[in-house]
Amino acid sequence: MLHVLQFSVWLLKLPSRIPIWKQREQVGCSPCGSQASKARCIRATCMERSNNFTHEMECRVLSIQSHVVRGYVGNKSASFPLQVMGFEVDSINSVQFSNHTGYAHWKGQVLTADELHVLYEGIKLNNVNHYDYVLTGYTRDTSFLEMVVDIVQELKRANPNLVYVCDPVLGDHGSMYVPQNLYPVYKEKVVPVADIITPNQFEAELLTGKNISTEKDAVEVMDLLHNMGPDTVVITSSDLPSRLGDRFLVSLGSQRIVRPDGTFSTQRIRIEVPKVDAVFVGTGDLFAAMLLAWTHHYPTDLKTACEKTFSVMHHVIQRTISYAHEMAGPGRRPSPPQLELRMVQSKADIEDPAIVMEATVL
Repeated sequence: MLHVLQFSVWLLKLPSRIPIWKQREQVGCSPCGSQASKARCIRATCMERSNNFTHEMECRVLSIQSHVVRGYVGNKSASFPLQVMGFEVDSINSVQFSNHTGYAHWKGQVLTADELHVLYEGIKLNNVNHYDYVLTGYTRDTSFLEMVVDIVQELKRANPNLVYVCDPVLGDHGSMYVPQNLYPVYKEKVVPVADIITPNQFEAELLTGKNISTEKDAVEVMDLLHNMGPDTVVITSSDLPSRLGDRFLVSLGSQRIVRPDGTFSTQRIRIEVPKVDAVFVGTGDLFAAMLLAWTHHYPTDLKTACEKTFSVMHHVIQRTISYAHEMAGPGRRPSPPQLELRMVQSKADIEDPAIVMEATVL
């Protein structure tokens, strides 16, 4: 009993601290503006200070993605890297599978829209639905996706500076791998409330109705996506010819920054990414998480944020492919278990990546 009383007295002596979601009122953050200005505000308020000690990076992310018991995809790909970077991550698992569906066998459950609503209501009833970021990825159900939009909108009403990072997973290489009825939901409801999106070329073309054949086309597509809502757009991969040869693919990014007077400036970048002869699962989820983290640290510098993000991807993939080939043996193609991302082993590269890819400002 004495120990309990002593502990209670110690708690009473702790200096009072203002909740993060209240601090914004004190740092003069505007409840509007571009994703970059929101991120600057988040950076200012993701630091709780007291008289005796400082807690850095008290930023909280709500990540609504898939979960696997074995391997790395969805929340398993996003949570650990974000936590390593200092973010608190609250995960809602849209599915819970034994492993990703690239294996010969998989088992598991799928979360319904009603079940998602129940989980969110539990968070809300406890008054802990205060987030700086929301992160979403792959889903196959329209009602679930619409519920995600409802949650994002409610969270943004509570915190106008919240940044929503969305990977609009629709398909690749000219074909969709989600039901067709998800397309209008993404175009009309999801993208307009997103602040950062990470489509591939096919998804960017699908959302805008414009084909990309040249760099100029890509810039116009990113501008169209800006006009739909997001201030930051990164086309993660494209079929554009690389200046470094056919062993590289081209990624492009654009960030629109709104000035206090209402005008805006746009930074556009291009980055050449080495191709890898292997099929990985979970890399898109890792990419979106790392872009969230590095745009948080560089809210008005898309070039640096992308260099950091793509460099993390390079290090993780290279470590994974080296391990996979070693495990498979000479002349044998690695199996799905051997190609699971070497996430824990890449902790140092996630925290402080050596820059191995430099972006060009367009």
